[in-house]
Amino acid sequence: MGRSKSAPNRNQPIEVGETRRGQQRAFLIAAGRDPHAGLPELKELLSTAGAQIVGEATQLRDDPHPDSYLGSGKIDEVAEQLEATRANLVVCDDELSPRQERTLEKRLSVPVIDRTAVILDIFALHAGSAEGKLQVELAQLEYNLARMRGLWTHLERLGGGIGTRGPGESQIETDRRLARDRVSSVRRRLRGVEATRARMRAERERTSIPSIALVGYTNAGKSTLMRALTGAEVGIRDELFHTLDPTTRVLESNGRAYVMTDTVGFIRKLPHQLVDAFAATLEETIRSDLLIVVSDGSAAELDRIEQLAAVEETLRAIGADEIPRIDVINKVDLLDHDQRAEATGVQPDAIQVSAVTGEGLDLLLEASASSIRSRLEQLDLLIPHSDGRTIDQLHRIAGDLTREDLPEGVRISVRLNPAQADRYRRFSEAVENR
Repeated sequence: MGRSKSAPNRNQPIEVGETRRGQQRAFLIAAGRDPHAGLPELKELLSTAGAQIVGEATQLRDDPHPDSYLGSGKIDEVAEQLEATRANLVVCDDELSPRQERTLEKRLSVPVIDRTAVILDIFALHAGSAEGKLQVELAQLEYNLARMRGLWTHLERLGGGIGTRGPGESQIETDRRLARDRVSSVRRRLRGVEATRARMRAERERTSIPSIALVGYTNAGKSTLMRALTGAEVGIRDELFHTLDPTTRVLESNGRAYVMTDTVGFIRKLPHQLVDAFAATLEETIRSDLLIVVSDGSAAELDRIEQLAAVEETLRAIGADEIPRIDVINKVDLLDHDQRAEATGVQPDAIQVSAVTGEGLDLLLEASASSIRSRLEQLDLLIPHSDGRTIDQLHRIAGDLTREDLPEGVRISVRLNPAQADRYRRFSEAVENR
């Protein structure tokens, strides 16, 4: 039986996660100068979302067609392949404009979504905190606002001429106004959550505990590494974007405390609206004293190079590319001697670790402490015996210090970061005036 040519029903939201009930068979399309480059990652995204992939088609061209993404002839080929594979969903590797999406749906007679829609679906599945859920809702609302016209195409079938178009146009404007109101409401609620996060961050900065952020390509093993280093009970699964909400824990090493945060993983072609929507979450990365950039040592060499390039691009996009960093190759327990040598060739300065076996973790902790310590300032302080609170504070935040009890007070030699040094500098003047 031939495929029905009726327009797809746009009244119901498209949920990639429905495939978990066997309802969606996804056909992938991509166009551009290297159309195959992003398909492996898109397949992983769809696998995480639960879709069954039944086929793919690519078109080599300088730029995607502005109206239909694919050329007319290629669309006809895809339509035949959809018939043969019984696909009921087309997924594009790039972000589609509303016009491209409508044109493809009209020509192919099945729902069409893009990479951004898939990522948003996965984010919705994995958001656990109130902030994460609000961020996902905001991104979805802003993404769908430009696509609302298609929701009301069914009204066009009421007839033609006077009196048939007005209700549809009125309803569209009503929905757009409601969506914009909802966007404003979500933004207000997010500002409240962000204010709470800002107060917590200000308290950490007041105590001047050094902060470390784990960043890297999604599914590189950051959460497993976080658990190995801090003992934190964080969720760990072998799928993209399992960690969406940042997890922050205190790490203690050689008597000094650090704040370590496990952040959302990066991917290629990370949509700009997701970067904007998750600015508060990514701020934990931007404000860190040190980045531990984790890569997956078990990935194929070419894949790992491309993943590292995606991480670098995202760090530049959020303004975190100037923060001191340590590169880490994780999962080396899965590599033989030759593979480890190849990994070193790609990242000669990286520390090789296994979050599962513990290999290299001591070296990583020492390198992290050394990196932070290199930016500390040496101070000799003389604190009155009566100021026990300041002495206790220094013991708590500095870890490695020496003290000598003198008749006129307690002499402490300590290394502090610039913010801490400014707070206690007045006590160094007492040493100079002795």
